[in-house]
Amino acid sequence: MPLSRIEESTTRNEGGVEFGGGRLAYAPGEATVADAMVRRPKLLPATATGGDAREFFHDDHVHAALVTDGDRLLTVIERQDLTEVREADPATALGTLSGRTVGSGADLWSTWTWMTALGVRRLAVVEDGRCVGLLCLKRSGRGFCCDAGVRARAQERNNHRGCVPQ
Repeated sequence: MPLSRIEESTTRNEGGVEFGGGRLAYAPGEATVADAMVRRPKLLPATATGGDAREFFHDDHVHAALVTDGDRLLTVIERQDLTEVREADPATALGTLSGRTVGSGADLWSTWTWMTALGVRRLAVVEDGRCVGLLCLKRSGRGFCCDAGVRARAQERNNHRGCVPQ
């Protein structure tokens, strides 16, 4: 048993939430959203269309499309936003920011609790209207994706397609 497990407070919540590729938070105040966010999420430009957004979601790991103008977040599109979209519709009109963003300084434990209670898997991370990352709850609900894990999945997909990244 690792030493850190023996020294843990018995007042902490069981299990904790994983972030940052192996770190754990057990209670409010132990980490922020910035500690757990993916820092280089895939983005759609402000010029994207409904067709571009549909193509973006062909990857089953994609749960949210962040539409930006430079680093300014314009909207967050989820799959259900695309049910009655025409190919030429502007992507900026398809999603919403309401309920789909979180500040980088927000408490990770509280955010995780809210996300798991409502079944939310992705939140765009913002600072002063700028998109600075994406908070990605793992399918298990017990932790958050990290940059290294996202890169490894992309590498694996490229290798399966016969592509070797440069």
